Amino acid sequence: MVKITDVARHAGVSPSTVSYVLSGKRPISEETRRRVQASIRTLGYRPHAGARPAGGRANVLALVMPLWAGIHAPTALRFAASVVTAARSYGHDVLVLTQDEGEEGLRRVADTVPVDGLIVMDVALRDPRLPVLRDLDRPAVLIGFPADRAGLTCVDLDFRAAGERCVDHLAELGHRAVALVGPPPEVYVRRTACAQYVLQGFTAAADRHGLTSAVHPCEATAAAARATAERLLREHPAPTGIVVHNEAVLEPLTEAFARLGPRVPEELSVTAICPADLAESARVPLTSVALPAAETGLRAVELLMRALAGEPVPATTLLAPVLTVRGSTARRTGGGGA
Repeated sequence: MVKITDVARHAGVSPSTVSYVLSGKRPISEETRRRVQASIRTLGYRPHAGARPAGGRANVLALVMPLWAGIHAPTALRFAASVVTAARSYGHDVLVLTQDEGEEGLRRVADTVPVDGLIVMDVALRDPRLPVLRDLDRPAVLIGFPADRAGLTCVDLDFRAAGERCVDHLAELGHRAVALVGPPPEVYVRRTACAQYVLQGFTAAADRHGLTSAVHPCEATAAAARATAERLLREHPAPTGIVVHNEAVLEPLTEAFARLGPRVPEELSVTAICPADLAESARVPLTSVALPAAETGLRAVELLMRALAGEPVPATTLLAPVLTVRGSTARRTGGGGA
């Protein structure tokens, strides 16, 4: 099947230019219009039957939420639910796409699915989908911050500040050796933006306070959590303050610490970056920075609606982290650690 990208390549223009020729949404020079129309005839391209009508709206948004390995699906679904709820308040439905839609898949979706705009999750620092998103003829909002944000609209928690805030809190309590229990290794390999920013914030704050620090990626299984807890306690110096950025292992990790002996918070302080209800329901309620899924989804939809209305939108919307102190952290009283 001939795609809009094939027409664009044949005519020597961008896919968005082909879309503008088809929809009449923007003025195109007569020479370019004739070249595109000639390529359409030569290749036998037929616009998708479900394509948006010229000047019309589908009242549907696409949420691109690939459930790659290492993704904590329950947390991802919280964000999806917030997007759906916010979109409904604007009279829009949401098409949720959970397959690995790389750049080609994303272009296919944009070419064939009748949606007014896209919200894209699980953003990497150097995300290969960015050129496609910049070239679309409809707005897109990223939940996440790539390294190069030029021409993009992004919203997310300030994960770097979240990592820093957890370490600052532990340092204020007198802890001198800290560790980050991070997401599975494949999340770091993909250079997923939120994981990279937490790592940056954790490391920067530990260095600023002169703390001994270590980073432990952890597979999302109870066995891996137990092995990580054992490894942490064998380190020299053993950390007395932990930052967990891996919702899947919160419960088995705290259970492993309880079984192995360091009492929380008397001998080991634990902080987390996770949904607030997970922190509150832990064996010992966890001091945490909450993942603001509801606010993030709402902001993403609001930005998309403003863009669809032709209003200017900020390129960057950073949500400030809020640390809630609960029973899992306490002042370091001596013994162990650096």
